[in-house]
Amino acid sequence: MSQAVPPTLTAIVLAGGLSSRMGQDKALISVHGLPLLLRVCQVAKQTTDQVYVVTAWVERYRDLCAEANITLIAEVLQSGTPQGPICGFLQGLSQVQTDWVLLLACDLPNLRVEVLREWRWLLAETPPEVVALLPQSVDRWEPLCGFYRTDCRASLQAFTDHGGRSFQTWLNQQSVKALPVRSPSMLLNCNTPADLEQIDFRGEDADLV
Repeated sequence: MSQAVPPTLTAIVLAGGLSSRMGQDKALISVHGLPLLLRVCQVAKQTTDQVYVVTAWVERYRDLCAEANITLIAEVLQSGTPQGPICGFLQGLSQVQTDWVLLLACDLPNLRVEVLREWRWLLAETPPEVVALLPQSVDRWEPLCGFYRTDCRASLQAFTDHGGRSFQTWLNQQSVKALPVRSPSMLLNCNTPADLEQIDFRGEDADLV
């Protein structure tokens, strides 16, 4: 019996943070010879052809993304400040036409192509009532490294219209399925200089060239 064809998929990478705990723009920190933002986008492109980057800093990343054929979406600021990942995700969703979205933070240095590909095959088997497939850490979801049905936009918009800003709160109101995680280190977020010491530099990067 042949495997089911995975539903169509677009990637959205969020790069709207202030990097205040890092002390420098973490999206531009070099990992395996690539700026972290570009590395995450290159990994995403091994899973889907279309990658969007949602950011408040369009001019900062314009040349970097243009060279990699990645589309930038300008995040709308509020009083000069990004409104958070849910609002950035919503702005990205407005451009997406596929069945599912792979949502990623820009600061996932240990992201692995083979894991994302394995996860993608699960989409075809996902019951229609399930809104998202995400890794889970103890009792919390990892919202910025997983898959969402594109039609979740209406629910997410209603949530934010009523002042909601927490991914955890919204996800706890939805049907979410946990993704298998063989190596928790893949979910490392680089938020501080200490986090950089946990980057796995043993990974193979041949498929990013």
